[in-house]
Amino acid sequence: MSASHGKAASPFKQPKAVWAVAFACVISFMGIGLVDPILPALADSLHASPSQVSLLFSSYLIVTAVAMLFVGWVSSHLGAKRTLVIGLAVIVVFAALAGTSGSINGIVGFRAGWGLGNALFIATSLAVIVASASGGFAGAIILYETALGLGIAVGPLLGGELGGISWRGPFFGVAALMAVALVATLAFVPSLPKPKRRVSPIAPLKALRHRGLLTMGIMALLYNWGFFTMLGYAPYPMELNAHELGLVFTGWGLLVAAFSVFFAPRLQARLGTAPVLYANLLGLGIVMAVIAAGVSTPTVVIVAVIVSGAFIGINNTLTTQAVMLVSPVERPVASSAYGFLRFIGGGLAPFAAGKLADATDLSVPFWLGAATFLLAIPVLASGHGLLRQAEEHTGDAEAATPSLTPVGVPAPTSEEPPVIVAVSSHDQAPAIVDAAARLAHDTGSSLEVVHVQQTAVVEELAVDTETTDQARAAVTAHLDRLAAQGIAATGLVLTSIGNHAAAGRVLAQHAADVHARVVAVGHSPRGPLTQFADGSFTSALTHAATCTVALIGPDQTPRHLTMDTLAELRNSAV
Repeated sequence: MSASHGKAASPFKQPKAVWAVAFACVISFMGIGLVDPILPALADSLHASPSQVSLLFSSYLIVTAVAMLFVGWVSSHLGAKRTLVIGLAVIVVFAALAGTSGSINGIVGFRAGWGLGNALFIATSLAVIVASASGGFAGAIILYETALGLGIAVGPLLGGELGGISWRGPFFGVAALMAVALVATLAFVPSLPKPKRRVSPIAPLKALRHRGLLTMGIMALLYNWGFFTMLGYAPYPMELNAHELGLVFTGWGLLVAAFSVFFAPRLQARLGTAPVLYANLLGLGIVMAVIAAGVSTPTVVIVAVIVSGAFIGINNTLTTQAVMLVSPVERPVASSAYGFLRFIGGGLAPFAAGKLADATDLSVPFWLGAATFLLAIPVLASGHGLLRQAEEHTGDAEAATPSLTPVGVPAPTSEEPPVIVAVSSHDQAPAIVDAAARLAHDTGSSLEVVHVQQTAVVEELAVDTETTDQARAAVTAHLDRLAAQGIAATGLVLTSIGNHAAAGRVLAQHAADVHARVVAVGHSPRGPLTQFADGSFTSALTHAATCTVALIGPDQTPRHLTMDTLAELRNSAV
């Protein structure tokens, strides 16, 4: 959407507060992958069975799941910074205690405390980054996604290296790194205002009364059952040391990160959310069945686990998108409810897998994991109608879909078709609007200013990038500035829930309804690869619009966007 002409502003030019929290995010996202390479070593050193070691996952995830129900309430009372600091401090203490423990039961207990800190941290970290970032939310989301990918990919590698020295190494490593992040957060992150409206501690449970949210939540529970069965038990049949396991799961993590950030949005835009999830869950079921059938052949297990990273990356992104599409409640509340069900599935799976493996053999938990992936398909199908209605913005579904809301008094109508300009919260948005105003003046058209207000959705998190009042204020500021120049314009807010393509299609439909002459967009601060990729706002708008879509800038001749020019713009950035 809007940005300055020419080279996009770097998302990495951020205040120290953003870097402090982003660093902590990297360490947090390392958390689960960091432990995987040391699971066999833990079992050997502490004379524990795989089922006992698996409780490291169960205690961590179950406590995280339950805490997700209350972190919104805690944050609304304490404020985002205090909640973040408490979460970091809890992680530091319990990670260090886990490293000093001499028994598997002690580590399991300390991992539960770690899970509490993790819930407090992850529920507020994205919101703090968005609130502290400079130049709009787009750069903040890029930075958060970068931290996510880096943590997932590097976590197993660091865990393997430290685990090669001692199984205690990863625990002490997390404690030390999180301590650095804690000090940086205290020093650089300013106090943030508490939300005006406090969240009820039972709001997430009440939200599960809505059929769409409950259906997608159960689907996520089944998916995470299979996912954490693989994560908790796959290291054993690989028969590798900690360093080698670290390399395997680093390969897995790289695929998770790449497919989550780059491929999932494009597949969603081309095929739709539900069809991609159906195929993806089927693919995961097949991969898990391959692991079960080849559990006695380490090479088979290694290859299958790495390949699964692609499916898991897609699923992590699109499952959250599906939840937000069908949810009729506030995004943070829906995120907490979904996180509860998701982590409960992940927490119960390793415990059940351990019991099954002890009673039968190691292949049985993987067969059950394959079954849960496949069972998630009919569960998803039961909510297919709600999801389709939400994506197409049709029917009477109560889900939150992209919508347009007028702001201020409409400008007088013109006999000429209007020019529409779409902008987001960015420091160069006024220049883009002014460029569109000149285009409207030159063609004798009226002007509509559409401010795109988005909910950022990353993994299980959803955070409003700005309040409704802030979005309306941004539109009002554009209208007042134009009025001072003698230009009358109409203002609207386009509210989106993270599905950029859906927002683009809604704007295209509005342009058709008002018989617009042109829809203008500026250069995105996220760069051309992201802006012009399949599944982006600009790409979906260009595909769906029946009028001209133009790329404009303060000192740039408007450029007509077509499928060919989108490809040229993408390729020019490579």
